[in-house]
Amino acid sequence: MHELGKRLGRVLRAGDIVILTGPLGAGKTTLTRGIGEGLGVRGPVQSPTFVIARTHPSLIGGAPLVHVDAYRLADAAELDDLDIDVDRSVVVAEWGAGFDLERESWLEIVIARPTGAGDAVDGPAAESTDDSVDWSEAPVEPRHITLLGFGERWSEGVL
Repeated sequence: MHELGKRLGRVLRAGDIVILTGPLGAGKTTLTRGIGEGLGVRGPVQSPTFVIARTHPSLIGGAPLVHVDAYRLADAAELDDLDIDVDRSVVVAEWGAGFDLERESWLEIVIARPTGAGDAVDGPAAESTDDSVDWSEAPVEPRHITLLGFGERWSEGVL
């Protein structure tokens, strides 16, 4: 997930909105960490669950990353209420599926993972931002990623 995020981060630019959809533990925050690395933003990129949105400024003169937890937002209008400068930022919103974005283009990434995979990491521990945990030792279960580009921006593909 992290490597895919880095690749995406290298093609994203100011004004892009990325909607991440997937169950708890699917890797949405890990993907966003990779996007942040690809964009060259200040980290660490952590889950925005308790603050709704975190802004990570660019370290290389590019667009900042705004990482949003849309779980507690009722609709895209509440996203507007956060007063995010969408046109000058790359916005990544976790749990934003179904939002009517009223934008010309956006990217939706749907992450599916198997359930009942035995010893695989699952549940809240998989979404942990605790850097003291060595996740490289945790078993990795496969993910199925669907990249859906909407609008002219993505008419020639995503990656």
